[in-house]
Amino acid sequence: MRRRDLLAMLGSATVAWPLAAHAEQSAMPVIGFLHSASPEPFANVLAAFRQGLAEAGYFEGKNVAIEYRWAENKIDRLPTLADDLVRQQVAVIAAGGPAAAQAAKAATTTIPIVFLVGADPVQSGLVASLNRPANNLTGVGFLVNTLAPKQLEVLHELVPKAMTVGMLVNPDGPNAEADTREVQEAARFLGHQLLVLNARTEADIDLAFAKLVQRESGGLIVIGDPLNFDRRIKIIALAARNAIPTIYPLREFATAGGLMSYGPDLTVAYRIVGVYTGRVLKGDKPADLPVQMSTKVELFINLKTASMLGLTFPLTLLGRADEVIE
Repeated sequence: MRRRDLLAMLGSATVAWPLAAHAEQSAMPVIGFLHSASPEPFANVLAAFRQGLAEAGYFEGKNVAIEYRWAENKIDRLPTLADDLVRQQVAVIAAGGPAAAQAAKAATTTIPIVFLVGADPVQSGLVASLNRPANNLTGVGFLVNTLAPKQLEVLHELVPKAMTVGMLVNPDGPNAEADTREVQEAARFLGHQLLVLNARTEADIDLAFAKLVQRESGGLIVIGDPLNFDRRIKIIALAARNAIPTIYPLREFATAGGLMSYGPDLTVAYRIVGVYTGRVLKGDKPADLPVQMSTKVELFINLKTASMLGLTFPLTLLGRADEVIE
């Protein structure tokens, strides 16, 4: 081979290597992660989502990329954020929360969507059925509103003589009306007067606790909602400052200092969303993946907080607790 031909061949190979590397990098699939809240409070569920992806063989930054879009509790931003992910031509959208799932569904009929919603996915119109969801959506659901009356029952065991019990709820939440109706019925049955406290903003939360103190409420239920979850540190602090026995919807409240929690395990649900997202990346169709309804419910009790409030948990509750924080 002549020297000139050899140099030409080596030169073309030098150019080809970067092009091949770029092609390999650009072929990495991209997941669009859409959520109605803000990222900081959801660090643990994001870790669970990535764990699910890993179980399916995908690792962020190695063989998959993730584009995050957080609405920061401004629900009206979700359609724009969903449209942006569609323009990015992501391979699949993972949607956290009912509002995010609805925004994703409205934005595309072709890109696969894997959702996590605290509602009935059929009744809310996301899918046609749980076993055969059809179209481009599947995911995980859990029935939050069916748990709210049970939260009141658990609180009743701790403070059975409380005349008035408050309920902190985001009135714009998808389950707000159902939660209020269900808890009102349970309160009448247990002999409590229910004080419904609507809270959309930080100021609303302050006003809600002022009303609780004014009405001498003997307890409080915090309804499961991304808005309440995002502001859990503030809510926990106000409950402690005003010495109001409070039950929360998720373990993250109890581990952060809340008195007790009764509700689903979000980490399990988000792990399943991660697994499903990975399966879709491998070629499974959402219509062939049945919607999973998360049924695991857990009771967390924080004895340290109880001691600060001068409360003693009955042995019946302690015996049923999945975890007791001392």
